[in-house]
Amino acid sequence: MKKLIFGIIITFLISACSSKKDNYLIKFHDGEFDEIGVPSGYLNSKGDTIIPIGKYYYCYTDTIRDFGMVIENKTGKILGIDKNGTELFQVFKYDNGPDYVESGLFRIIKNGKIGYANPQGKVIIEPNFECAYPFKGDFAKVSDNCEIIKDGEHSMWKSENWYQITKNGKRAEK
Repeated sequence: MKKLIFGIIITFLISACSSKKDNYLIKFHDGEFDEIGVPSGYLNSKGDTIIPIGKYYYCYTDTIRDFGMVIENKTGKILGIDKNGTELFQVFKYDNGPDYVESGLFRIIKNGKIGYANPQGKVIIEPNFECAYPFKGDFAKVSDNCEIIKDGEHSMWKSENWYQITKNGKRAEK
């Protein structure tokens, strides 16, 4: 009964606050608290369920206007999705969560390679790098071939071929 009443209240609030021009998803969840492991999903601005509760292990983003992040159930991968619920790419996992936005970009993964996207979910630099650090200012350190060195639960990259790229993905001039 609580779920039904909560759902009706959320639907009413979304309908009352939305306009035809405002198309977004809003997170709703099972239970009293929103925390990792509590099933959640997304409703659109009309109150229709777009992503049902339980499709993802956890939904990071409260309101998706362009782009949001969720954790996949089976693999634990962090995925980037758009406001239609379309899965766009895998988000690089850092410090047990999604990669931080640094200098306007964060790291993504496609086909085992690393690239960069902006906070709106637009891919800015296609994933082409085997190893890639976050941007610091206008440059990021990347490598096309590297080795992963494990140290307990931590790991680090080792390469003899690091170079800098600019925000347009081009190799920086020395």
